[in-house]
Amino acid sequence: MSDPFDIDLARVRRSFGRSARDYDAAAVLQSRVRGELLERLDVVRLEPAAVLDLGAGTGHASIALKRRYRSSQVIALDLAEGMLREAGRRQRLLRRFGRVCGHAAALPLRDASVDLVFSSLMLQWCQDPDAVFSECRRVLKPGGLLTFTTFGPDTLVELRRAWAAADTHTHVNRFIDMHDLGDALVRSGLAEPVMDVERFTLTYAEVRDLMRDLKRIGARNANAGRPRGLTGKAALARMTAAYEALRLDGRLPATYEVVYGQAWCPLSAPRGKGAPGEVVVPFARIGRRPPGAAR
Repeated sequence: MSDPFDIDLARVRRSFGRSARDYDAAAVLQSRVRGELLERLDVVRLEPAAVLDLGAGTGHASIALKRRYRSSQVIALDLAEGMLREAGRRQRLLRRFGRVCGHAAALPLRDASVDLVFSSLMLQWCQDPDAVFSECRRVLKPGGLLTFTTFGPDTLVELRRAWAAADTHTHVNRFIDMHDLGDALVRSGLAEPVMDVERFTLTYAEVRDLMRDLKRIGARNANAGRPRGLTGKAALARMTAAYEALRLDGRLPATYEVVYGQAWCPLSAPRGKGAPGEVVVPFARIGRRPPGAAR
């Protein structure tokens, strides 16, 4: 039997492609997290010749990265062609970036071809983080940096529990723990992983407002265990009643656990030096660690 949390990538591609025009208006949290991840580059000593914006969406990070690294080649890569079309509309003559449609677990890029992989809130839509990190390791040059965000297990915990009270289908993605992601980075061959977590709580007047926002950004249910066909009125009513029990000060909470991570592509150890399995990272490029970061 298939895992009910297996992700249907074709459905993900269609959902985000259809939502591209409305995405920016609803993606308030996504914008804030992207801005925080960009700010974290301030403490990294890096002058990249080539930058990959992995899961670029409508291109806001690509524009910001081109502004930050003016002489760099910036590549916006996304699974959904509709998102890349929107990104193309945001380009400016002096801040142009490449656009590539592709999958994060099979990057259409040469080995050791980029200096920085930047990825904000994309990884949760990938079936196998190990495969994605391995691809990032492959395309990064020695001394290159991967910096990313994704959602952790407490994300949408209220919605998950409310649906569990309504039926037995899978309605919310399975999100991976920060420490498991750190282990996956190490397995991929990346070095010096740094991880930390920040929690956000959005509030809504009604649960249907939360569900509408999720649909507007393309975050439709793509799990193998999702209900086939329309959800019945009785199940929807049970879910709504369960969520209503969480109402506080007239509002319904929606928790998001945002995981921030970074790791370096190691340099080769000099012949005859270093212990077996030891990797060397470019100390000159390492800035301070974020507050509360874990290794």
